[in-house]
Amino acid sequence: MHFLFPRGLQRAVLAVACVSALLTGCSSDKKITDAVAPSPLAASVNTPAPPSLDGIALAPPNARAVAVSSAPTAWGGERTDAQATLSDRVVQYDIAATLDPIKHTIAGNEKLTWRNRSNVPVRSIYVHLYLNAFEGSGSTFYTERKTRGFTFRSDVETEDGDWGHIELNSVSQGGAAVPWYFVHPDEGPDTDHTVVRMDLPTAVAPGKSTTLDIGFFNQLPRVVARTGYFGTFHLVGQWFPKIAVLELPGERGATQPRWNAHEMHLHSEFYADFGSYDVKITVPKGYTVGATGEETSPATEKDGQITHRFVQNDVHDFAWTADNRTAPVVEGTYNGAGSPVVTVKVLFPPEYADNAQPALKAAIDSLAYFSQTLGPYPYKTLTVVIPPFNAGEAGGMEYPTFITADSVKDLKPDTTGSYLLDFVTIHEFGHGYFYGILASNEFEEPMLDEGLNQYWDLRMLRERGQAIHPIPLALRKLGMDLKLDVFSIERAGADIREPSDAVGNNSWDRYSSRGYSSVYSRTATTMHDLEERLGKDVTEKAFKAYYKRWKFRHPSIADLRDVLIEVSGKRDVVETVFAQQVYNATRVDDRIEKFTSIEELPQAGTANVNGSWVEETEKQVKKRISALRKEFKKAHPDAAKDSGPFAYRTTVNLRRRGAPMPQELVVKFADGSTEAVPWDNTSRWERFSWVKPVKAISAELDGKRQNFLDFSKIDDSSTIEADRSASTRWSTQIAALAQLILSLVVTL
Repeated sequence: MHFLFPRGLQRAVLAVACVSALLTGCSSDKKITDAVAPSPLAASVNTPAPPSLDGIALAPPNARAVAVSSAPTAWGGERTDAQATLSDRVVQYDIAATLDPIKHTIAGNEKLTWRNRSNVPVRSIYVHLYLNAFEGSGSTFYTERKTRGFTFRSDVETEDGDWGHIELNSVSQGGAAVPWYFVHPDEGPDTDHTVVRMDLPTAVAPGKSTTLDIGFFNQLPRVVARTGYFGTFHLVGQWFPKIAVLELPGERGATQPRWNAHEMHLHSEFYADFGSYDVKITVPKGYTVGATGEETSPATEKDGQITHRFVQNDVHDFAWTADNRTAPVVEGTYNGAGSPVVTVKVLFPPEYADNAQPALKAAIDSLAYFSQTLGPYPYKTLTVVIPPFNAGEAGGMEYPTFITADSVKDLKPDTTGSYLLDFVTIHEFGHGYFYGILASNEFEEPMLDEGLNQYWDLRMLRERGQAIHPIPLALRKLGMDLKLDVFSIERAGADIREPSDAVGNNSWDRYSSRGYSSVYSRTATTMHDLEERLGKDVTEKAFKAYYKRWKFRHPSIADLRDVLIEVSGKRDVVETVFAQQVYNATRVDDRIEKFTSIEELPQAGTANVNGSWVEETEKQVKKRISALRKEFKKAHPDAAKDSGPFAYRTTVNLRRRGAPMPQELVVKFADGSTEAVPWDNTSRWERFSWVKPVKAISAELDGKRQNFLDFSKIDDSSTIEADRSASTRWSTQIAALAQLILSLVVTL
């Protein structure tokens, strides 16, 4: 492994730098690759950055859910068909990249053209070098793993030789060298090198553009966290110098121009301006290449090297893959109203050939569902990559028009494996809307991407009627089966026992790794419950309006809230849910505390009868009760059990140990009648009582299963007499499974 420092490091400071870089995994016997002479204006790892040249602030390191609505003119205003381009293109990237698949390196040259949307001159710009998250254990990414106990997916260990990085060889503006400095917008460790500030020799005037010429060099890591290599397979993401977003007043809560440039956190993804990409990728002959966008011309060959050119407008990221083991590509098309004809390609290794057609179908089905329920897919391509064996960390990732799916061995229909392949494909495609077209800021408001996407994916699976089958096929042949509803399973990960983080919190300032994983489940569950209160059709209408208004812009949580209020007309409902669950983390726990149904019997005591006080003793009362019972039984020989001459008083005590949530209590009686009453106030407890001729059978809160955030659904219902059917069914299933396991053990 060659540990490569940024080109700005002078050889004279190598010894000092290595001592400093011990925290990042460097040791004194590592070598610097001799490729391009270092720029004299580049920053050393240890060089502190001077103040910016223009005084434009950075987004705060604790930025999170925005509560202030964006201005109608934010990001140039709503995009319509009358405009010449889908997005207000702010940046253009022209990149030439050459892959060395043996060393797993990329030599790149980039022309970055950026337009200043603000009304002030800009002298200092901020650029992401995401790949440096993997240069060593001192990065913010790995520091959060160590100090906070955060984990990432399978949490594959990075071993010697597995590190990767990006280094700047040169940066110039109009021929003048541009100095750069490593900065830490989120107050991360000095050993993090994922953000640089470039101080421009010439200011960019308001409304004007500038072009930077950048030479860079990548060492890809062994596949980890959305990028890297394994064997001949290369997933190339977060690989080029990428300018941060300059937000203006009225955009996502900004009150003055500010740079939104966060470090590469373990749990964060990406946020960038829309623009155009023209990328030339050179690989050895025999490598199959897939990438964001359209391949606009036939590949060219020179000296055994093949150059592919991909172009895509109106996106905010670019990724690609190359492998010489890729099987013949599987293709299909989608032709839906409002969309161009979409060419869908699935790239896969031979060992997962049976994954290709199911992934293709899931992708085309996703194109149809998202286009119909949100808005038409605007691009002409979609590429799906199935990673090879042992490269699972490359799976389940999204880039514009380019996604990676799961890899399932020995795929069989209606199994957990087939469900996961479908779900991951649907989920990563869905990001093309929430992360891609809507371009949410997943650094600061991951709810708007991971959370809303998870929610919409589950809606699609619900519409498909696609359940989860956790019981293996072999056991199902023996009569054991279980179908699990997707939303019911999702709530299990929603951190509903004692929620620690508000749904709207940012991606890195969280109590634990579980806190970030709850972004998915807790958002999906919160939105499920809100949909139940607003109605399915109203919710879908609101999301269509959200997509139409904010596509190719960058909405905030406040902007989502506003659209939901506007379309539903239920301000109180939406604001209450957002206050309790999005801007806060509130437990929901309503339960039936006590349920009784008791005969209203005569009572001993005195009474005024015709002006005289008469006492009826306990003995006399019992005698009268007995006589009335005999009389009733004689008159009604076929009366049902618990029927008699006396009415029943049914009482239900409800208890609330969390946030108020509108509930409906339904009580069923022996004669088939029911009583339904709302519990929609903010009281901590409530008592309901009825006197009826018949005894009650059961009482249930949330019988329509609308409140999935409720901590325990078991205590939502109660019966007068014990109902053992569920426990008997589960006991039988478990006993059968145990018996089968024992029988298998004794035959080994």
